[in-house]
Amino acid sequence: MKALFLFIMLSVAALVAPDISDVRAAYRDAAENQEKTEKLYDELKAITETDAPVLLGYKGATATLMAKFAKGVKLKTSYFKEGEKLIELAIGANPENIELRYIRLSVQENAPKIVRYKKDISKDKQLILDNYKSIKNAEIMKYIKGFVSQSVSFTEAEKELF
Repeated sequence: MKALFLFIMLSVAALVAPDISDVRAAYRDAAENQEKTEKLYDELKAITETDAPVLLGYKGATATLMAKFAKGVKLKTSYFKEGEKLIELAIGANPENIELRYIRLSVQENAPKIVRYKKDISKDKQLILDNYKSIKNAEIMKYIKGFVSQSVSFTEAEKELF
């Protein structure tokens, strides 16, 4: 009986969407770590187009990180295309979301030139510059500020605005 109860509880826990704060922290940590990238990718597998666009965006960004660590051109291409598609779906569902624009900007800044996924850098950067001060969530503000401080897309003068 206890085993059945534990199985049911674990099954229900698997159906619950991951905590967004945990996903943000995991995404930041995954950028340079294959094991952490794979773990986050697995955690976000259940996220679909009907879930929160921000989670879908992180799922897409994590797929592009999987491409970074994948072996072979075919697998790298598959992961990257999956990630790009998910990010664009998320932004299509919520085009003014600053966090989604940060996600796409972080991917496009780091995408290899060969994939030709860099066309929205200036738009995303401008949306972040224009809307940063209107963010009401302190966690998101801190998170985006941290990204901007190390970003190659923002000038030193622009970084000072954060």
